[in-house]
Amino acid sequence: MTLSITPLFAGLLIVVQVFMTAFVGLYRVKSGIEFLDGGNVTMTRRMRAHGNFTETVPIALLVMVLAELLGAPAVLLWAGGAVLLIGRLMHAYTIVKYGTAVGRAIGMAMTTLPMAAFGVFLIWAMLDPSGI
Repeated sequence: MTLSITPLFAGLLIVVQVFMTAFVGLYRVKSGIEFLDGGNVTMTRRMRAHGNFTETVPIALLVMVLAELLGAPAVLLWAGGAVLLIGRLMHAYTIVKYGTAVGRAIGMAMTTLPMAAFGVFLIWAMLDPSGI
């Protein structure tokens, strides 16, 4: 089976990742903070938004690609990918802008929901491969 949906979301998410990496790096140059956060709240927020993205997106894409390879329905892949992307953007924006707010929790929920859905699909597909 070829991958036709996950690569699009992987591409979109890596563009976001590159932007977030630059967002932290450029602020390091501007603020003169070479390592860690220097006690600077703005740097801490940018670093955590970037770090959380880096911690969650690879595993989400891994289970998404496995689900696609095992024949997950296109609706699951499109919906899961879209929810993941929107959730990651909402989470990052909220952390950078406000630190902690309801958007952060919603963004995390929108990240873990697709991860869980893809994971459940993988388990189901392995327990009943003829039912896919």
